[in-house]
Amino acid sequence: MQEAKDALTRVFGFTEFRPGQEEILRAIFAGEHVLAVMPTGSGKSLLYQLPAIVRGGLTIVVSPLIALMRDQVQQLNARGIPACALNSANSGEDNAVIEAGLRRRRYRLLYAAPERLVRPGTLELLREAGAGVIAIDEAHCVSQWGHDFRPEYLGLAGAARVIGDVQLIAVTATAGAPTRADIVNKLFPVNPQIFVRSFDRPNLHLAMARKTDPERQIETFIARHKGHSGIVYCNSRKGAEKLGQRLAQKGILALPYHAGMEAALRSAHQDEFLRHDGAVIIATAAFGMGIDKPNVRFVCHAGLPQSIEAYYQEIGRAGRDGLPAETLTLFSDDDILLRERQIDESGAAQDLKRMEKRKLNALIALCESPRCRRQALLAAFGEASEPCGNCDICDGKGALFKGTAAAQRLMSAINRTSGRFLSGFQWSGALLRAFGRGKEFRPAQWRSIFRQLRAADLAGQDPQDRSRWILTQSGRAVLDGEAPLALCSGTSVSAGRQADVLHILEEVQGAGTGDPLPPREAFKPLKPVGEMAPLTANQDRLLAALQARRLEIARKRKQPASTIFDDRVLIEMARKQPKTDEDLRAIPGVGPDQAARHGAVFLKVISNYDSDS
Repeated sequence: MQEAKDALTRVFGFTEFRPGQEEILRAIFAGEHVLAVMPTGSGKSLLYQLPAIVRGGLTIVVSPLIALMRDQVQQLNARGIPACALNSANSGEDNAVIEAGLRRRRYRLLYAAPERLVRPGTLELLREAGAGVIAIDEAHCVSQWGHDFRPEYLGLAGAARVIGDVQLIAVTATAGAPTRADIVNKLFPVNPQIFVRSFDRPNLHLAMARKTDPERQIETFIARHKGHSGIVYCNSRKGAEKLGQRLAQKGILALPYHAGMEAALRSAHQDEFLRHDGAVIIATAAFGMGIDKPNVRFVCHAGLPQSIEAYYQEIGRAGRDGLPAETLTLFSDDDILLRERQIDESGAAQDLKRMEKRKLNALIALCESPRCRRQALLAAFGEASEPCGNCDICDGKGALFKGTAAAQRLMSAINRTSGRFLSGFQWSGALLRAFGRGKEFRPAQWRSIFRQLRAADLAGQDPQDRSRWILTQSGRAVLDGEAPLALCSGTSVSAGRQADVLHILEEVQGAGTGDPLPPREAFKPLKPVGEMAPLTANQDRLLAALQARRLEIARKRKQPASTIFDDRVLIEMARKQPKTDEDLRAIPGVGPDQAARHGAVFLKVISNYDSDS
């Protein structure tokens, strides 16, 4: 481990491991097979890169995307680590050179797609090259329970057996208990050491809103992040193209990205996004897995994501540098009904359909919940938490009302029809004493109230009869007037009413429903991990000059900007204004190779700025 710490400083420019890394690395250095589930931005790639540097030999990294392979190889080479990638984007000559280098054992890390790895010729080459470790990135792809199952991952266990006597390291950001069990079953010859870290990303601000004028809502959201990079996810290719055109007309560097585009254009848009600090990708779910751009400052969903896991994975592409980032998800009843229909009409097995519906219900609960978004999100992954102070609900921006009476009316209707009153919210109302009541809410609002009852576990489907709805014990307490309830109206409120909204939360929850909330003064944004003090106006101007120089170098070298220096490093340069090479290397994240390659250029920018100011 001491060698690992020395390499961490020498190669990556850091003096301390991130939370959770050291314990996992100890198991890896001890030769254990490992499954690590860690949030995006927590340093999963270091878990296989650092052992490869320290121990030598060849580590194979299985990655699903060519773009990810290219970016990580560029970053490693920039730090002086011999790494390569075998993939279809290379020319035949390039691959021949790499294969010759592998036979001479000149590389520490080889990146390859699972399809390439399982070829007999490749496996023989890797045995000859002395491969000792296979690291599986995005390991949830091996499981049908995961949100991005890829059948080609199923051949990796067999490939490991053919190569023989290799250590397996599987890493992912999203894997609930069923997915973890499936990964273990499908990848590992024996039970691995399993590490599951908190799913919390406290630097991400979470917000959900019903669609009113989606394009205008998105424009307003992006306008708050002028000059910053972001991702907008759309549910269709046509939607991505249309929104990209509208945003481009507004002067935004908007770059469409979807599987229907020509590969060359899609790749060009991705490269521009990685190099430019102010680009916005307008994409379908085809974009993002493994994208290594630390300074994405916002992620917006123009429609309901596919599942709670997909939502978590996609918002996780923001704020990977640990600095504050913002997320917004827009949704509508039509989105929910479409997703339910897609699940029902799919050809999947019934147990898989039930799993997908549970994931969808968890996502709907997150959208409709009147309680802290982060609590609802983490609860979906089995993690308990306190109100976060860093979401729209904790901000008091979601309109709430005392919903006990409305909930009682709906639950009474469930009871009076023996749980069979629902069929698109049509029932034989003439038989009910409640007939004609409820006009204070529109049908869409009643649907929202019903989903909130489901989300709060006040009502659910009878496990013996899925067409019948029943009240839970907590639901009966609300029906009997023993517990009050706050509900979300689905609209936003002005700043002047936020205190009223927080008061409703405190009053209702303080009366005995759910866990008690902290006092109102506790609703303050959390300090993001490693958050830095704000820059002065002069330091901000210097930062802009450093970023401009970085963009110039990145475009010239055709590399992502983060391979030069990431935003954290530039911010510290602007703050500390190093004068010498020694001063520069003292900044966390500046490795010796980076300092040698780029240090003089950035020191000159700082020197010129200092003389001009």
